[in-house]
Amino acid sequence: MPKFSTKSTKILNSCDEDLIAIFNEAIRYIDFSVIEGHRTVKRQKQLKAAGLSKTMSSKHLQMPSKAIDIAPYPINFDDRERIVYFAGIIKGIAFSKGIPLTWGGDWNNDTEVYDNQFDDLLHFELNYE
Repeated sequence: MPKFSTKSTKILNSCDEDLIAIFNEAIRYIDFSVIEGHRTVKRQKQLKAAGLSKTMSSKHLQMPSKAIDIAPYPINFDDRERIVYFAGIIKGIAFSKGIPLTWGGDWNNDTEVYDNQFDDLLHFELNYE
């Protein structure tokens, strides 16, 4: 059975309890790495300048973080199909727990994965709006 590394556990613990609940359940079924939870304003500015983020009002800046970046393990950033499959598992777990979760591959939550203006396929965020 997969389990979190020490690093992934530390990053996950910087996140909201609902994100922790989703991903503690998910690790029981599929192996993945937690890449980023809470981030600093400095880091957010770097990501925005590099074109990897579109906003300075990221949910990653909240404490605890309302956003998380994760990747199926072993990590292959070029394997879109695997990442989309993985996202479906995560969205299903969130749904089963009644936790509204938005994935960066479907910002408008319409289940269409090719209509985004900006893909952030490793990003998930709580959506209580």
